[in-house]
Amino acid sequence: MNKITTLLASLLLAMPLMAQTTQKLSANKTNEFGLMYTLPLTAVDVTVEVERTVKTPGEYFRYAKKYLSIDPITEKSEQWKIKRVIINPASVPDASQRYLVQFKSGSTPYMIIDENNFPLTLNTEDVYRPAVNPLPEAVEAKPTILQTPAAAKAMTEEMLQSPSSVKRAELAAARIFELRQNRTEVVSGQAEQMPSDGTAMQLALSTLNEQEEALTAMFAGTEQVSTEVATFRFLPDSLDSQRAVIARLSPVAGLVDSDDLSGAPIYIDLKVTERGQLPVNEKGEVKRFPKGGFAYRVPGMASVAVSFDGRTMAKSSIPLAQAGVVFGLEPNLFTDKKAPASAILNPLTGAIIELGTAAVPSAK
Repeated sequence: MNKITTLLASLLLAMPLMAQTTQKLSANKTNEFGLMYTLPLTAVDVTVEVERTVKTPGEYFRYAKKYLSIDPITEKSEQWKIKRVIINPASVPDASQRYLVQFKSGSTPYMIIDENNFPLTLNTEDVYRPAVNPLPEAVEAKPTILQTPAAAKAMTEEMLQSPSSVKRAELAAARIFELRQNRTEVVSGQAEQMPSDGTAMQLALSTLNEQEEALTAMFAGTEQVSTEVATFRFLPDSLDSQRAVIARLSPVAGLVDSDDLSGAPIYIDLKVTERGQLPVNEKGEVKRFPKGGFAYRVPGMASVAVSFDGRTMAKSSIPLAQAGVVFGLEPNLFTDKKAPASAILNPLTGAIIELGTAAVPSAK
């Protein structure tokens, strides 16, 4: 079965995907000049941003057509839709690929590893941090106009005291037209008490507009929009083309886990497009893994697509450790006294990004 794990979006936003806690390990007599590490497997993090729209009818929706000639919201509803999908590669430890690289006695190579024991560098501190697509943040719904002080200020004493909803609707409609008339008089300069300056005029117009909007919402209804963000992790378990339900979108609960049948499925499709190959010598013969070598991966590539309701929401091409092979470098390359080698690795795949020469400490 495919392994799918739901992650909390808030944690991802607080701690970026490639944030790393690193540790420097030095080969010395204490560890018998051996350094241990683990190679990664590539996973796929799918971040889904969904938009929630809640519509609520106003108190006087039955009279909206009669008094204001508008078509109101007539019943409460909730709608969810996928706004955006973002694909990012991730990594998890490969328990079957743990290594101990042994260096010759008296040498001083060092390795930087991350919190998963993945090798990041050997003989250099220039850590490679893969670029990631930025993630959206969740946005809470703003209060409706009826949830603001403007709604209370728009209500007249007569409206508050009337026991009849029909009468209250009639009074509310009359107040709307009165506010519109007041605004016209202020703008045209014909109001009995004109604002003293431009700032006062803007304040007066803003108050009139807010009260009209609140009263109109009592007929038309209100709409609140918010967004939610969640990230789901997919770990391929074979090199065959794979399709899995990464999550679901419920019309009631929004984003839910893949096993929650209340929602429609969000699919992830992964296809290996390139296999990693072992290096060959000048004769075209596959090189042998050196004894006690420093193991790394030669990854493959895969295409990833996320779809919902028959539509492709996002697609990407990513390096895939599982589609590659493991090879190794001679340990003595990193202990040469005159020109020791250095290596920088990709924490997503265990591939060598750069192979260079380490700085040699100057003699005192």
